Amino acid sequence: MASPLSGIFTPNITPLDKQGRVDEDMLCSYVDWLIEKGVDGLYPNGSTGEFTRFTAEERRRIVKVLADHVKGRVPILAGAAEANVQETINACNAYGDMGVAAVAIVAPFYYKLSPEAVYQYFKEIADAARVPVTLYNIPLFASPIDVPTVTRLALDCPRIVGIKDSSGDLPNMMRMMAAIRPHRPDFCFLTGWEAALAPMLIAGCDGGTNATSGIVPELTGAIYRAVRDGQWQHAIQLQYQLIPLFDAMISCAEFPEGFRRGVKVRGWDMGRSRQPLSPSQMQAAEAAQQIIAKQLSGMPQVDLHGIALSRDKVVALSQDAALIDRIVQQIMQELKK
Repeated sequence: MASPLSGIFTPNITPLDKQGRVDEDMLCSYVDWLIEKGVDGLYPNGSTGEFTRFTAEERRRIVKVLADHVKGRVPILAGAAEANVQETINACNAYGDMGVAAVAIVAPFYYKLSPEAVYQYFKEIADAARVPVTLYNIPLFASPIDVPTVTRLALDCPRIVGIKDSSGDLPNMMRMMAAIRPHRPDFCFLTGWEAALAPMLIAGCDGGTNATSGIVPELTGAIYRAVRDGQWQHAIQLQYQLIPLFDAMISCAEFPEGFRRGVKVRGWDMGRSRQPLSPSQMQAAEAAQQIIAKQLSGMPQVDLHGIALSRDKVVALSQDAALIDRIVQQIMQELKK
């Protein structure tokens, strides 16, 4: 790629119609809205898009529909994980032919693998893929990709161009950047855990793939631009808005039901997930939706340039500007080590 992936990539929710089929018209309208609200890229077939609940043919159709509709307005980072190496390679090359900027591949799931097995898995894919590959580290659901393994892959495989890390582990991310960037300055680092979005960006991440950007693209984009422009205190202040909203959605019923509820509050009814919910779970989801709606109604509006139109409330949420200064200084000291 000519330049690393950067900015906020939205792992978009997959809308379903009443028959449980992918609603392609709504999908296209929804991504138009996301682009209008300033997202820097799209990430179909991610965890938020419930990629495991669709067939391989449906996953390819989702990417094809988006690629044809977006027409290069923003780059697409397509989730390409399949159940085995060869099917994953086939998906990578199919998405590359569709014109995506890169693919994201989760570490092997179901089986617990050693770091050496994880390395061999990604190396075989990278050697055969015709499209830039990003690693996807999500220890909650798949074999972890540790720092030595990421470093080996970055040094041995030019086709691997970055990593999306959803562990939320800031020191681990900083260790990866310190180990890889002197040798691969083009290698990009994306955080997938919005509870640490601003600190990760301040520490040097290139951007994020954040589920909340599908609900409040204005806010996640404002955090990214504030860090990019050196407005670190403002970024931390905005971060305090994001955390309670993220917590409300991540804790709702079965993931990613809370995010489906959040985007419904914004006016997009994505239909029911393919994961069945019990009556009590549905009630809990409805209750969470009310909480999310209340939080969104009290949130200061944020324009596309990242300037909060009502900063008093944001500053009050930070409570202690001196604490923010200490956080920023501590991060910068760690970067200098």
